[in-house]
Order: sequence, then C-alpha cells, then structure tokens
Amino acid sequence: MIMKKKPAASKRRRPPAKAARRPAKVLRIADQWTLRLYVAGQTPRSLTAFANLKRMCEEHLPGRYQIEVIDLLQEPARGAKDQIVALPTLVRKLPEPVRRVLGDLSNSERVRLAIDLFDPAPLAS
Repeated sequence: MIMKKKPAASKRRRPPAKAARRPAKVLRIADQWTLRLYVAGQTPRSLTAFANLKRMCEEHLPGRYQIEVIDLLQEPARGAKDQIVALPTLVRKLPEPVRRVLGDLSNSERVRLAIDLFDPAPLAS
C-alpha cells in the first residue's frame, strides 16, 4: 500500500478572528473614587504617601474622590480585611476592581498606571 503525502499546510497565518481584534479597553474616569491609605502612625513615609495621594487626587479627580486614612497602629484589625502586608499601602476600593499600590506613592506615573487613573483628554484626540 502506497501512502500519499498530504500537501504541506500553508505557512501563512490566518488573521485573528474579529472578536480578538477589538481595540484596547478604554476606561473612563469614574464619577466617584474611594481610596484607602493604610499607614503606621505619622512616619515620614506615611506623611509623604498621604501628601502625594492628595496632590494626585486634586490634580486628576477634583471633587470626585474620598480618601480614608487607616492607621494600623490604632486599628490593627482593619488591615486584615484588605490583606495588608506592607506599609504604606494604597487600596483603590472604587471603581472596581480593587487595586493595591505599596510605598510612599512618590512615582506618580507608576501609581496612576497601577490604579488606572489617567486623564481622558489625551484619549479623545
């Protein structure tokens, strides 16, 4: 019995299905943001983190944010709910999904990227 070889499959790749070619997801800035900043007393890192967060919110979310500062020296049980392992830690509760950022928040670009905070104006152009 002689077996015939099948012709080699084309090396060209087919374009992805239309569903896979969707544009990148564009998030809009939500109406209200709820942020929790977990700190350990009034250490220099904690104060720096709060100042940096306040400045970012005033610049990018004027009047649309709420910051809750939780001092784990005063209320240690509150950190367990959000699984806080390092301080200071920023937790974005709203808009969902929940996001976390560790440190004093001095790198504003990294923080904005981590919590999906960006200005909608550049996207419109």
